[in-house]
Amino acid sequence: MSYHWKVAPEDLFVERYRQMVNSGLPAADVDTVRSAITEMWPDQPGGWVYEWSRLAAGYAEHRRHQLAALAFGWAKFPTVADVAKRTALERQLEQYLLAVPGFKVGFERRVIQIPHEEGVTAVPVHLLTPPGWSADTPVLLASGGVDTWKMDFHGLFEAVVLRTGMGVLAFDLPGTGESAGPMDSEEGAETVRALALEARTLGNGRVLHLGISMGGHFSACSGLAGDVDAAIVLGGPVEAAFAPGRTFAHGMDGIVGNALGFDHEPTHAELAHRWPSFRLRPLLDLDANVPMLVINGADDVHVPQHDTLVFMGRRDTEVHLLPDTGHCAVSKMPEVLQLMFEWIDRQQLQTAHS
Repeated sequence: MSYHWKVAPEDLFVERYRQMVNSGLPAADVDTVRSAITEMWPDQPGGWVYEWSRLAAGYAEHRRHQLAALAFGWAKFPTVADVAKRTALERQLEQYLLAVPGFKVGFERRVIQIPHEEGVTAVPVHLLTPPGWSADTPVLLASGGVDTWKMDFHGLFEAVVLRTGMGVLAFDLPGTGESAGPMDSEEGAETVRALALEARTLGNGRVLHLGISMGGHFSACSGLAGDVDAAIVLGGPVEAAFAPGRTFAHGMDGIVGNALGFDHEPTHAELAHRWPSFRLRPLLDLDANVPMLVINGADDVHVPQHDTLVFMGRRDTEVHLLPDTGHCAVSKMPEVLQLMFEWIDRQQLQTAHS
């Protein structure tokens, strides 16, 4: 189930340009695509998926597979809402796997069968490991959000592996990427619990959970519930983001609506009906959390400051609301990574003495 909605391509470039360039795409190539795109949905010259796919095909032709995977990632952005977008996702995976020999880390693609309703569902995951990994470290379970998925975050996950020496088990949230939908807070939390159990068998038995954007909702959930051993919440919506009457900027209503499984553009009332289960107040009222690191930008247009500041004063919880930056503090990613790495170092040190 999927649908198109009204969204201006230029608005997406305004919001995501820095992310596009920081991911590794040459700014000149991004600028060329930006100048060529005039429409969001038509798969024809001037259309978003067409122009991004043309750039990606050029990279692929010259065997620049990692750049091709990034560009096809932007071609399928912001959601797999039609055949052209699904094709772009398939081409992204194809190019990503061709890029594996050039990775700085070990790589293994697995498909994990996890319980779902009365049966099972398949969740494709990517295990990234440091050179010579002996599986004697914690494993970091990691996901992006509703529109930026595991292959899109390869560069960040690779940096985490090389800096920390941990393995990273990357997955897509239910309702996004390669994971079956629709996205649901309770079923998503069950998916995380099942993947955490799998991750415990891969390293030394300890599991950290990094969630970015909507993924941060689920890492907040796993950290507050104690389903993992430590949790990092980067730009996660937890409570105020799901308040009655809330709307999202830059076409995010449509992105979220697709992830939730709607086959039409939902009304505000239809969206509001889904939000109560996403509010983590019952978990926030408990004192069961594992060590947590919570970070976001103070100028986030999607997630209110409350959803970061609500963690202030909690036991074993470190909170950073960074000024002069927006959602997930993307424009200050080096600072975010430094905070993450220092915090992870402290958690591993505490583990060694526990």
